Amino acid sequence: MNKLNAEQIRQPISDTPCSRLDYLEVFSEIESTNSYLLEKPAPLPGRFRVAIADHQTAGRGRMDRQWYSPPLSGLCMSMSYTFENAPKFLPAATLAIGVGVAELLEQLGIRGVGLKWPNDLIVRNGKLGGILTEVHSGDGPEMTVVVGIGINVDLGQSADTGGIKTRIGYASDLASCTDQLLSRSALSAALVETLFNTLAEFEKDGFERFFSAWERYDWLRGQRISVELPNRRPHGVCQGIDSDGALMLRTESGTERIMSGSIHLRGRQGDS
Repeated sequence: MNKLNAEQIRQPISDTPCSRLDYLEVFSEIESTNSYLLEKPAPLPGRFRVAIADHQTAGRGRMDRQWYSPPLSGLCMSMSYTFENAPKFLPAATLAIGVGVAELLEQLGIRGVGLKWPNDLIVRNGKLGGILTEVHSGDGPEMTVVVGIGINVDLGQSADTGGIKTRIGYASDLASCTDQLLSRSALSAALVETLFNTLAEFEKDGFERFFSAWERYDWLRGQRISVELPNRRPHGVCQGIDSDGALMLRTESGTERIMSGSIHLRGRQGDS
């Protein structure tokens, strides 16, 4: 698979995001694009910078779990974006980004797209990728987030290897879902635009639009799950999400709102 090309990524980006882009850097190899941007100065409000890598040697997921992808098989991208003021429901930004990426994938002809709360991209019941949102520390009312996205583009035979099996059973990739696979540079350009537009919309209008769209992609709704929390592990049936992005879990004692946690599948409601 061809290496990423910075000029081919920049060229298709439309005028508004292009005018707000401070830097777009492409690396053959890097430990972590998120860690790299967290160490850089924060962009000014409304502006952003991007780091993209052919390969990460220390990619991270939620709760510092490793994100593994064979060299040149996927896309590892991070964007730092500064909000003028801290958003009301900041944790919901990850869910909004998931919706934006899911909509983009559908526009590119990918079918069977789903979202597993809070940060997994699903295609045909396999894990396609993940989203990691971290806060860049700073002073004043501004808030900078660093959003990382890892997407499996073409794993070849690697999807069956134990090193990249996931909690939902196996990894999936874009190559298995389409006969007209975009180059990773073209996909990167589309993702840059989508990420910027999603964060700008989230900053302006909040989570409301994304909340109504989430239901269409909600992969967990109706599934029996347990949630790994620091001191307990509640279980029940997923009832979707609340207006602020919290997971709604119906348990024997009532409905519980879950703001963060690691999901373990137990089967769909009514399964034997």
